[in-house]
Amino acid sequence: MLDSDGKKNVEARLKRALGQVSGIQRMVDDDRYCVDVLLQISAARAALAKVSKLLLESHIHTCVAGAFDGDDQSEREAKIAELVRVFEKNCSC
Repeated sequence: MLDSDGKKNVEARLKRALGQVSGIQRMVDDDRYCVDVLLQISAARAALAKVSKLLLESHIHTCVAGAFDGDDQSEREAKIAELVRVFEKNCSC
């Protein structure tokens, strides 16, 4: 889980990303130049990727580390499988 500072950071980044997406919608509504819209989409993706990185880092430091500190082998294996699923969904490898 996120600590209070981490949560504030994630919330601020999500609000910023939401603002970017709203701006993209306005740009489309206003028939703005396609390349400008595409650049804003890239910026919104980057903002969400940063949020994803922060959440993943927190998850590894808390939930995953806790599973590996414990004695439950099945819990460790479950966390490994979970991380593999996350990486499959979030990276192009």
